[in-house]
Amino acid sequence: MRINIKESRWRRREFLELGATTAAMATLGDIGSADRTRTGMEQDAKPVFRTSLCDLLGVEYPIIQAGMSGVAGPELVAEVSNAGGLGILTGALTPPAELREKIRRIRKLTDRPFGVNLLLHTDLRPPKDPSRIPDELVAKVQAQLNRFRERLGIAKSASRPGSIPDLANAAFEVVLEERVPVWSIGLGNPTPEMVGRCRERGIKVIAMAATVDDAKAVAASGVDAVVAQGGEAGGHRSTWVKRESRERANVGGMALIPQIVDAVRAPVIAAGGITDGRGIAAALALGASGALIGTRFIATRESGAPDFYKQALLKADSDATTVTDKFTGMYARVLRNAFTEEYESSGAPAYPPFFQFLAMGDIVKATTEKGSGEYFPMYAGQGVGSLRDLPRAADVVQSLVREAQAVIAGLQQRARSA
Repeated sequence: MRINIKESRWRRREFLELGATTAAMATLGDIGSADRTRTGMEQDAKPVFRTSLCDLLGVEYPIIQAGMSGVAGPELVAEVSNAGGLGILTGALTPPAELREKIRRIRKLTDRPFGVNLLLHTDLRPPKDPSRIPDELVAKVQAQLNRFRERLGIAKSASRPGSIPDLANAAFEVVLEERVPVWSIGLGNPTPEMVGRCRERGIKVIAMAATVDDAKAVAASGVDAVVAQGGEAGGHRSTWVKRESRERANVGGMALIPQIVDAVRAPVIAAGGITDGRGIAAALALGASGALIGTRFIATRESGAPDFYKQALLKADSDATTVTDKFTGMYARVLRNAFTEEYESSGAPAYPPFFQFLAMGDIVKATTEKGSGEYFPMYAGQGVGSLRDLPRAADVVQSLVREAQAVIAGLQQRARSA
C-alpha cells in the first residue's frame, strides 16, 4: 500500500481527531501481509511486521540500518539483513577495489538484500582544491588543532590539508557493476541519469533529506524512497551544500516526517532519534513506511566502532549530544567531549567540508590508539540516552519488531477503553 498525498493528509487529520491509535493502525494497513505459505512453526518463530517498504526492498521488516562511516562493515550489514532488516554498508571515501571486496564479503555472509551508502556532496564531485583555502584560515585551524596534538604527544602542523580523494564516481560504478540491491545516498542528490542506470540493473535507490525542499529535489530525481532525517539524528545533516548555521536543516522528526510525507509521492523512511519499537510505531503513525536507525546499531557487537565509543554511548544521558562542524567541516550530531567543548569555546573556525576531516586524521588516530574518546568523533542521535546494553544486531532487529507490535496493540487497547 502506497500512501499518496491526499491519503497522508487525511491520516494527519484523523490522527488529530481520533488520536494516535487510529492513525497508527491506518498507516499500518498492510502490516501482517506476510507470505502465508510458511509453516505455522516458522510463523511462530518470527513475528510478522510488514509495510509496503518491505515489498519494495525485498525485506521482512521495515527496519534499515544506517550506512555509518567507520561502523557499518560487512559483518554488521549481514547480521541485520539475515535478521530480516536491511543492512547498509558504508562506502564513503572508500577506494573502488576495497568497496568491491566488502560487497563480495557481504554476499558470502548473507543471501538477503543489502545496500551500499555513498556520499554525493557537491564538495566531492569534483573534490575542491586545497590550494584555494586562505592562508589565514589554515593558520587559525592549525593553531587550535595543535593544542590537541600537544596533549596527545604528536607532532604539530602548520600545513594546509591534502587533496580529497576523487572516489565518488568510481564507487558508483562499483555499485552498478556488482548490482547491489539498494543504493543509499547521503549528503547528495543523484541525477536522474544515475537513478536510471540503477533501475536498468534492478537496483533500488533511497536518498536522505533533512528538509522538505531537499526531499522534493531527490524525489524529482526519481528515487524509490526518501529518508526524512529529523534533527534528532546522529551524524551529518544530510544536505549537499553546507548550511549557514547549525540551526538550518535541523528540523525535529515529529514536524519534518509528516511534512515530507505530504510533499512527495515516494515512500518515506523516518530517521532520527529512533532506538526502540516506540519510535518505529510513532514514525508509522506520522505516515512513514519504515525507519532508518543508526545509533542503536552502533552499540552492537558487530559494529565496527571502537569499544570506548560503544561504552560512551551506553553511559550517555539524553542531553549528551551537540551539533558541530569541527570534526569534518560539516554539521553533525555527536557526543560532547573535550574536543567539541574546547574547539567550540575557542571561537576557532573549521576548514570547508571534508578538509577538516583530513586535517585532523592524525588526532583521531592518536586518540584511538590511546583508547580515549575525548578527541574522537562519536556520532550519536538524541535517542542515545535510552541505550543500556550491547546486544547482537540480530537481537536488536527482533526487539524492535516485538516492541513496535506491542506498542501498536497497546494503543488499540487504550482507544477501546477510553
